[in-house]
Amino acid sequence: MGVTRRIASLVLVVIAFAMLANGCKSGETTSPESAGPPVVAAAGDIADCASEGDEATARLLGGIKGTIITLGDNVYENGTPEEFADCYDPTWGRFNDRTRPAAGNHEYHTPQAKGYFDYFGEAAGDSSKGYYSYERGSWHIVALNSNCQEIGGCGAGSPQGRWLRNDLANDRSKCTLAYFHHPLFSSGLYRPGISGVKPLWETLYFAGADVVLNGHDHNYERFAPQDPDGKADPKRGIREFVVGTGGKILYTIEDPIPNTESYNDDSYGILKLTLHPESYDWQFVSAQGSSFADAGSYECH
Repeated sequence: MGVTRRIASLVLVVIAFAMLANGCKSGETTSPESAGPPVVAAAGDIADCASEGDEATARLLGGIKGTIITLGDNVYENGTPEEFADCYDPTWGRFNDRTRPAAGNHEYHTPQAKGYFDYFGEAAGDSSKGYYSYERGSWHIVALNSNCQEIGGCGAGSPQGRWLRNDLANDRSKCTLAYFHHPLFSSGLYRPGISGVKPLWETLYFAGADVVLNGHDHNYERFAPQDPDGKADPKRGIREFVVGTGGKILYTIEDPIPNTESYNDDSYGILKLTLHPESYDWQFVSAQGSSFADAGSYECH
């Protein structure tokens, strides 16, 4: 019996070393990213101490596993350290360990967006740039900075423009998602969109990107795949989602521009994307009290 116990003990030791070599610990469950296709949850125009909208969307995030993407204007009105501490941190700040942010124009109301970069740290990228990229499953994800005047422009010859071309040229992923604050196409307050980001769109389009996520207009809008000139292009076009529904007061959409497929201007919520190897599912998850829904699937190029 003593020999049997010693053999059993040796077996347990071998198993324990194998688990440590694989980065596991006794009692751990499978991580959200390895349990199935990667998921990202996105919204912009988020926290305001005078609004309860960000509390409502933060409750939604608690039920969605995966990476959280912010689409700029993370906290109002000026992106100060105090506003991040008092208004953003108690709600969306609870999920900072899985958040990859983008900067909005309100962040730059504080010189050099110092409050934003100090708060998010390395997750926000180089503080002189605010753009970076990473992978989720088989997807390449690019966070851009659409505050063009603050970082040397967004044109093809700008530092960001050159970086983006090189980043996409070196990527071999089947599917690509990009996100930044200002939308090229929008039907709300900023109708028909912000033309200054068109060079970014052109680079993404010719590189075969699939999805662009934006905020800035405080509403939800989904477009059919289109080219940078706004022409429908089901084969190579980029599908844009405007998701400025993170918590700040919402803006009205009265007359949707061409290629709009779905929109809503009275619901806070989160866009949930499930990233399959060659396709994606989308679902707009409304905050409690709203019945609006939008969901679908599409293949990558």
